[in-house]
Amino acid sequence: MELKQAYKFFTPVLLGVLMFSSNFLNTNIFKFGDNNFSVWFIISLLCFACGWFIDRTLNWIQGGKVVFATVVAATLISVVVVTFFKEYFINGEVMTETLILYTLRNITLGAMGFFGMAVAEVIHLEKDFASVKQRLKMFEESAVDAKKEAELEIRAAKIKAQKIINDAEIIAKNTFLKKERVENEIKEFIETEKELIKRYEDL
Repeated sequence: MELKQAYKFFTPVLLGVLMFSSNFLNTNIFKFGDNNFSVWFIISLLCFACGWFIDRTLNWIQGGKVVFATVVAATLISVVVVTFFKEYFINGEVMTETLILYTLRNITLGAMGFFGMAVAEVIHLEKDFASVKQRLKMFEESAVDAKKEAELEIRAAKIKAQKIINDAEIIAKNTFLKKERVENEIKEFIETEKELIKRYEDL
């Protein structure tokens, strides 16, 4: 945890150092000659990597504030250093143009840091989107399965209800037939009794 906290502060400091070190390209202090572009490219790549790492250790909003503050601080320090040590940085050029040049260098490297943050954030968001899409697909599949299960349960309930209705109709029909049979038997019994009574009276 402490190492991660140290990285949170170390990376912006490294970004500021890289931006400040760009001031020494093509000066009387360090002369790279034909390799200036290569050195500039490597510094830009390192600033990109710093931006990437800042986005991973901090979030997009906090990291953006840190990178912006680093760019402003490195630019101000560069302007002060170039102004006080102009004999090393200005080779017969106008002071204002030189300050603008060094400021643009720092802003360009800061933009590379922002670009690294943006690329890292886009990749992170794409992974999140893919994860959400996968979960959504699983949810849709489970919803389809649940719908099928519900349809099967409804169908089974309908079949069961129909069976209960059919059984009830059969019981009702049997009860009605029994009732008719009992009524017919009672009628026959009454007729028989009447016949017997009539015969008895005739005797």
